Amino acid sequence: MTTLDYVAPRPARWPMRRLAGVAILGGLLAFAFLPLVIGGADPLKQTLRYSLQVPSAADWFGFDHLGRSMQARLAAALRLSLGLALLSVFTAMIPGVLLGVLAAWRGGFADRAVGAVSEAFLALPGLLLVLMLTAIVPDNPAMLYVGISLVLWVEYFRLTRAMARTLLLSPAVEASRLLGFGPAYILRRHLWPELAPMLLTVAAYGAASAIMAIAALGFVSVGVRPPTPELGAMMIELLPYYQEAPHALLQPIAVIFLMVLALQLIGGKDKP
Repeated sequence: MTTLDYVAPRPARWPMRRLAGVAILGGLLAFAFLPLVIGGADPLKQTLRYSLQVPSAADWFGFDHLGRSMQARLAAALRLSLGLALLSVFTAMIPGVLLGVLAAWRGGFADRAVGAVSEAFLALPGLLLVLMLTAIVPDNPAMLYVGISLVLWVEYFRLTRAMARTLLLSPAVEASRLLGFGPAYILRRHLWPELAPMLLTVAAYGAASAIMAIAALGFVSVGVRPPTPELGAMMIELLPYYQEAPHALLQPIAVIFLMVLALQLIGGKDKP
């Protein structure tokens, strides 16, 4: 083949589905954090004469039953949900991946011991574990974060262990071992490039599940308590006023829908 016949490979392109997810998530992040930069209404300030006022040109999102700005409360609740979800995911991913590699690498007692711990966590329903922690330390968002992390790490551990077992038997890893390279090099050079796409996909789905769990717990008045803005708590507060102000009730529902949709689009598997 001559140089004239050579065609350079095209760079990989993200599918439109993933680009749409990134665009939605970027818009939500801008909505959530822009008030911290340019200033905005206090999400806790009550002005009863504005109670259940509909959206207008002056305030695009209207006010809740206590006359608090829905825009300010949605932005604050969005920061809380995304922050807790992403922190829970990355806190769960790090020990899950490291323990999965350790179990696959060492095998034997280490594999059985960590596997038994993961099965013990699987035997306990995730929401029940979070409820137990929030009951022990009520009114503390940190317990939501800890509980969700303890639920999510098992999935990272099991997937990493299954993939690492196969990768550690590959000729490339065997060659690296014979050349004297240590575990850190093998993890960075051989394991992580193969694990990263799967882990990032699981992380996107895990963040979506965490957001739904936080909202569900807030809806049953567990975890974050009023007046702290939280999407699930906002829904239960506004539910008695669904006939008078359906726009107010639909707004936190729409924000949760968009967050979960964006993460599902980002984490979806690429079709060949």
